[in-house]
Amino acid sequence: MEFWRHCGLRVALMQGVKRSLNIPFIVLVLLLACSRGGEPGLSARASGLTISAEDRLAASRQVSSEATAALRAIVAAGYLSDLRWPEFSDRRAEVHEFYESANYALAWVSDARATPQALTLIGLFRDAASQGLRPEDYDGPRWSGRLRRLNQSQPPPVDSDWARFDVALTVSTMRYVSDLSKGRVTPRQFQYALEINHNNYDVAEFLRQRLVDALDVEAALKAVEPPFPAYHRTVSAYQTYSKLARQGDAEPLSVPTKTVKPGDLYPGVPRLVRLLRRLGDLPSGVAGPADATTYEGALVDAVKHFQRRHGLESDGWIGRQTLRALNMSLSHRALQLRLALERWRWLPHEFAQPPIIVNIPEFGLHAYNTELRWALSTKVVVGRAYQHQTPVFASEMKYVILRPPWNVPLSIQIKELVPAARKDPNYFVKGNYEITDRQGTVVSDGETNEVILNELRSGKLAIRQRPGPNNSLGLIKFVLPNDHDVYLHGTPAMALFTRPRRDFSHGCIRVEDPVALAAWVLRNQPQWTPESIRAAMNGDKTVRVGLDQPIPVLILYTTAVVMEDGEVRFFEDIYNQDTALQEALARAYPDAE
Repeated sequence: MEFWRHCGLRVALMQGVKRSLNIPFIVLVLLLACSRGGEPGLSARASGLTISAEDRLAASRQVSSEATAALRAIVAAGYLSDLRWPEFSDRRAEVHEFYESANYALAWVSDARATPQALTLIGLFRDAASQGLRPEDYDGPRWSGRLRRLNQSQPPPVDSDWARFDVALTVSTMRYVSDLSKGRVTPRQFQYALEINHNNYDVAEFLRQRLVDALDVEAALKAVEPPFPAYHRTVSAYQTYSKLARQGDAEPLSVPTKTVKPGDLYPGVPRLVRLLRRLGDLPSGVAGPADATTYEGALVDAVKHFQRRHGLESDGWIGRQTLRALNMSLSHRALQLRLALERWRWLPHEFAQPPIIVNIPEFGLHAYNTELRWALSTKVVVGRAYQHQTPVFASEMKYVILRPPWNVPLSIQIKELVPAARKDPNYFVKGNYEITDRQGTVVSDGETNEVILNELRSGKLAIRQRPGPNNSLGLIKFVLPNDHDVYLHGTPAMALFTRPRRDFSHGCIRVEDPVALAAWVLRNQPQWTPESIRAAMNGDKTVRVGLDQPIPVLILYTTAVVMEDGEVRFFEDIYNQDTALQEALARAYPDAE
């Protein structure tokens, strides 16, 4: 080291770093710096040579055999006791790749100090809660003490101390990047048929190429977040509700002896006014009731607005369900938004075509445009909560059938239709059903006898409902091949769409406005206008229309949605899936994955 000091040049040899100084370059600089007896006034610039800021940073990174050995030992073990979650065996290969690409040099340390990039990342870890993540998962609360010990300890820290710091930051960063991009847990834990192969990027390369020398770490990390505007709206809503939750819940509203209707006396009116103002349902410039004991006026409108936001009947009556929603803790609402963020991160970051997304608890469908904003929205009916839950999965819509027949599933045939036909011999005729063999050949126009019923019950024969306005599929069927045999379709039972809660089907998804959806799906095929679609629906034959390009369809589940105007809506956890996700997120690394 005396030689380096004599020459007036501090150099850290970083063999193999992707932007490091190569050996001929180092030698040339040394010769110039040491010429004329190492005269200190001679610089690379004075000699006509310049060293980039990037190369100066690479050269300042500390390298020693002690640091390298410590790094190798920690990575090989896949365990670092300094971490909140010390085992990182699930990341060991990636951590090894990250350091191997730089010959196991320290990545986040320069001149015995944490680099600016490291300090920015540490700040993000501390603030991870603002993104719906847990700071402790990335050692958020530990970094201050860790830095203080390294910067103020006497005697000064040795290279192995910095090695532990470096690995802790690398592992924490990999966890943070992965969690921010594709979620902390995988949907496979819940038997969801969602494959997270988006952003299966090389996380080691991402850290090395995009973060280690980044001029703007936060901007680099923005690139890994979900691209949906709805995701970013959810982040903002989560931050708002988290702040409200930290301020504490209001005193619960008193439980009335009967449903409170407009004009009724209710002692909880003052508390109700304060709560709805706080939530934004009662605008700040709108006055509450003149009589503090009477439920009336703008307060009724505010309750209706609250009910609509929470998937309730928007009638202004304060009954059991509305009171339960009003008294729900703000921390629970923040949790719903946090779970929504996790679920957004499961989705692909890119689509070959703008997707269709059905959200089960919302009982809603949204078709997206190329900017991933809503191009079409419509109500849907989904599977019953306790018997026929609609599964969560992803597929592609391949074709549309106008005037479809309904091939009755065997389970419905055996459990529902055959018993109905035993009670009413004309049941199949009235319902426009026909009996077929398993090859689809008609064996009866609907008339039955004991032999036919027995063969239907055994599954030897099948039931098919002819096309028509009373067909259970309505007049349009949207086919998206999947293992669950779930599809989208119309329905003759339109009255169900007036209800706020719409889990009535056997698992398939009924669409309130199938014509609008069909027109959107076929928008690139000029011959299929809303008028031609209706004409085919009311024609005399079944028409199958292939899509020019498959459309991604995602059937999802989230109980919190932020609308395009920023309105936050919450829905009942009808399939009780929030609890399971909450429990999974509470597990330690690497168990959560």
